[in-house]
Formats: sequence, C-alpha cells, structure tokens
Amino acid sequence: MTGPSTSMPVAGLVPAPRREHEHADLVVRNAKVFTGDSGRPGARAVAIRDGHVVALGDDHDLAHLVGPGTQVVDALGRRVIPGLNDSHLHVIRGGLNYVLELRWDGVRSLRQALAMLREQAGRTPKGQWIRVVGGWTAEQFAERRMPTVAELNAAAPDTPVFVLHLYQSALMNRAAVQAAGFTRETPDPRGGQIVRGRDGEPNGVLLAAPSALILYSTLAKAPALDEADRRTSTRHFLRELNRFGLTSAVDAAGGFQNFPDNYATVVDLARAGELTLRIAYHLFPQTAGQELADLKRWTETVKPGDGDEWLRLNGAGENLTWAAADFENFSEPRPELAAGYETAFESAVRLLLENGWGFRLHATYDETIRRDLAVFEKLAAEGLFPGGNRWLFDHAETVSAHSLDRIAALGGSLSVQNRMSFQGAAFLDRYGAEAAAHTPPVRAMLDRGLTVAAGTDATRVSSYNPWVALHWLVTGRTVGGTALYPAGNLIDRETALGLYTRGGAQLTGEQDVKGILREGCYGDLAILSDDYLTVPEDVIPDIESVLTVVGGRIVYATAEYEGLDEAVPPVTPEWSPVARFGGYQSGALQASAVAEAAAESEQHRRWRVARGAVPETTPSFVDPCFAH
Repeated sequence: MTGPSTSMPVAGLVPAPRREHEHADLVVRNAKVFTGDSGRPGARAVAIRDGHVVALGDDHDLAHLVGPGTQVVDALGRRVIPGLNDSHLHVIRGGLNYVLELRWDGVRSLRQALAMLREQAGRTPKGQWIRVVGGWTAEQFAERRMPTVAELNAAAPDTPVFVLHLYQSALMNRAAVQAAGFTRETPDPRGGQIVRGRDGEPNGVLLAAPSALILYSTLAKAPALDEADRRTSTRHFLRELNRFGLTSAVDAAGGFQNFPDNYATVVDLARAGELTLRIAYHLFPQTAGQELADLKRWTETVKPGDGDEWLRLNGAGENLTWAAADFENFSEPRPELAAGYETAFESAVRLLLENGWGFRLHATYDETIRRDLAVFEKLAAEGLFPGGNRWLFDHAETVSAHSLDRIAALGGSLSVQNRMSFQGAAFLDRYGAEAAAHTPPVRAMLDRGLTVAAGTDATRVSSYNPWVALHWLVTGRTVGGTALYPAGNLIDRETALGLYTRGGAQLTGEQDVKGILREGCYGDLAILSDDYLTVPEDVIPDIESVLTVVGGRIVYATAEYEGLDEAVPPVTPEWSPVARFGGYQSGALQASAVAEAAAESEQHRRWRVARGAVPETTPSFVDPCFAH
C-alpha cells in the first residue's frame, strides 16, 4: 500500500439525487491516477459508465456521478494506470494450454523448481506429461544453472517431463523420450538436433539449431485438453494476465495455432461475454509451401476489423512465409536464410495489400530486415505499399540505423519484446558487449518518431509478466541482473509505460479509445500494489495489480478488494499444476529458499574449482554443460 489509509476500500461518497442515466457504473476515488494524457496527466478519481470513461478529476468533482447503483472503489492512495496492452503475446495458444503447464516464471531457485516438479509428478495421472514451457531462464535461479536430465529423472522417474528453455533447447526425462517415440533410429529434423549419448541413444536433450520446430513438434506429442477444459484453461489464463494489470493483448499467432479451429475457444468466450482481456489477433500460415493458398482463402472469407472491441482480427503474421523467418536462438549462429525467398514473400505481401490487410513480421536480425525492406520498397515504387495498411516488424533486436530510416520512410512500426531479459547472457557470449548495447535500439526507434509498442513474446520465451518487461526497458538489465545497455539506450518510466499502453493501441488502430484514461476512452485501468513511477527500480518486477477493470467490469481483485471480481470456474482437471501452484511465482515468498540455494551453489562451485573443473572466476550464469 502507498501512503496511509483513512477509509474503507469500497465506500466513501454520498449518492447524489440525480437521474439514473447520469450516474456512473463505477467510480475509483482517492487515487493517484496517471492518465497517459499529456493534456491532463493526473487525477484523483475516475468515473466509468457503459464501459467508457465519463469523467476524471478530484473526488468532489465526481461526487455527482455517484448514484444508488454506482460501485465506488477507494484506491487508498494507490497508483492507478491505464490498462496494460501486451503488443506481442501468444495469448490464444497460451490459454489453450495454461492449466497443463508447471510455470517456473518468477521462481528464484532451481531447488524450488525441482521441488515443484517432484510434487507435481505425484499428482499427474498416468498418460499425462509434466510440461515446463517457457517463461524462465537459468539466469534467474540462485544456482545460475539449468537442471540436468538426471535431476529430471530423479524427480519424476515414471512421469514424462518436458522442460522447454527459451527457443534454444528442451530437456526430457527418460519417460518423456519414450513417450515421444525417440529412438536410436529417429533422424534429426531439419534445423534441429536430438542429442545422443555415446551409445547412440537419445539422451534427453533437444537443440534448436537454430529452428525451434523440433521443440514445438515434440511438445505437440503430449495429450491435449478437451474443449470444456480448454475453455476453463483460457479463462484462468486471462485472469492470470489481469493479475498484472493487463487489459488488452495483440495475439501474434504462432506455430501449431490453426485458424479457425484453435480460435474457437476465444470466439465462444467472446460470444458469451466472458473474455476479461481485449484481444486483437493475427493469422499465421502453418504449412510451408501452402502459405499463399492459406492467405488467399482468408482474404476471401474474413477481413481485418471483423469482430468487436473484445475480439477482432488485426491482420496476418507474424510469419507470412516460412522461408522468411529467422529463428532467434542466440546460442547458435545467425541463420542464413535461403536465397530467393523474396519471390514467394513478395507474392504474399502483394496479396495482402491488394485485399486491404495489414501484417506483422517476425524479424530478429538486420540482415533479414534489409531483405524484407527491399521487397517493400519495390512495391512502394509501384504505388502499392503500404496502401493505407498498418504493418510492423516484431523483435528487430539487431536492426540498424539505416534500416530504421527505411522503416520510417515506409510508414512502418515496431513491436519490441524483452527477450533479452532472458537471452541477454547468450547474446553477450556470442556477439559481445558492444553489439548487445543497442539490441534492440529502442531509444533510436523513438528518436525517429517511429511508433513503438512493447510486449513479452510469452509464453514460450519470456514470462507473461509485463513488469519484468518494463523493468528491462528502464534499467537495461536481464532477470539475473546483467547490465546490457548504456544510459543512451534506456527510456524513462513514463515513456516505457506509454509503449505498454498507447503503443499497443496504435498497432491495432485503437489509439483514440485505448491506452489512455480520457473521457470517451475504454474504462480499462489497474490499481497497482506499488507505485511504478516512484518505487526503487528493483521493485518494478514485483508489481502486481490489486484491482483490474476492463470496460468498467472488475475482472481481478485481491488484497482489500478480494471478492469484488467476477467469479471463474474452478481449475480443471483437478491435477492441474495451476490448481496447486498457480501461475507466476511471487518473489516475496522465496527468500529463505533462495538463500539456501545460493549457499549450496557457492559450495558446489568451490568444489569444482578445487578439482580444476572450472576456473577461479565469477560463476557463469549458465552451466557450461548447457551452454550450447
């Protein structure tokens, strides 16, 4: 809580004798409101009616809007911000699988992570897998290392375990190797490697070299939920996102996310009025060689803007053709994309533009961005590009100054994610500190007046916690504390918050109604546990929302407000890891476990130094055995 409390959290204003239609549905008072509106940056109270903001001001200014049916929430002096908008989140796919996953997001020690896995093994029925699927890195653990396959076997000798580490690798215990059907005879897929022991048998390690398809395809072998459980899973994932103040997300589609089948759950929830997060989604061709056929079929049946303020189609991407995608495993060399991919890529872009479709493109490296821009410039010379359509590059970690100028000239935008929070150490090891210092060059993007939005790329790389991403933007540090950026590539807290609110709204053409608290805009806001604008930097990743409002609906509430939010059904199936552990693990509860793990890790390091296994230096963030 920020500041002293002198009132109850729900109460405080005397209803005014006004006509019912003039009263607000919800009033948040006694708040420190950051509006995001330069014309009126602050307020003490916000009133919402029919899903939209109708007034801001001091408490007494809004008193006349309180009627017998108005819900009044006292913020108790806390900070209120516009609802956050993750501009690149795999929210649809994440929702379909959320309750099946053991999340190590936020876990501060490998000791605790393995204890969670061991306990879950005792709860998981035969035939099901334990899945740790993204949102963590070895750098976050006190031990500064990944688990070993032997540790997975010891924790779960009979239950298949699949542990995904970014888009770099996966670890599988003996039972998972068998369940996936990997044998001595199984060939390595293109761009991937099944690591084998001296006997030729798979040893439980999979490498993206550099394609992540081996990781995706192996995970897809695990059992899926039925439709009823997918619905429940999605509702709980959206509630988990609301926990951090997220009220919107731009879904970037992704591998193994087929349209329309895998979109049916969110469509059903939208029709039932049960979405608690506004979603703008994209369509991503899934099969190499038939991308143009898929895009043509979609342009003939749906169009961007279809839907409503809760669920709407935004365009194509983040891949248009598979040959143009540059996988970002920074532990591996930059992939060399095939010569001549531009022919099919140009056809895809031309088809979209001719049908009024915008798009987003996965592009990690400047080498890819330069080739894509050449295609766009060719189409621009014909007067076709961009043709009034919104388009953007995603990620753009190594984009050059010259490429930024070309993007600006073509009216493009950028969406950046905090993948370097989790992969920064690997990037440093491969490319060095000088290259890492502007990867990505966020400050340079903004200095050119480009539209820039922020996100996470969750759930299989970074964590979905937006405050980890905001911490990265303002400090330039990884989750393990490694400093990546000089002051010239950092941005202040208000600017970073703007990337997470107004920025995402600009990518979907909703900047006039979303990302800002102003009369007429959506009534989307969050009351924060700590004041983001003033707390020490190291507190930022631990911020959560204590009350989240979307369209005037209270969709998440805790602390003094517990019980004010809408009910969700219990987690199913009952053995779900989420039912036992929840999602993101709060760091405040882990201090003793972290201290024990750190002490144990230091003892182990000294033992290895004494035997000449490692040099007498500062311990590495990643165990050398797994520094692929």
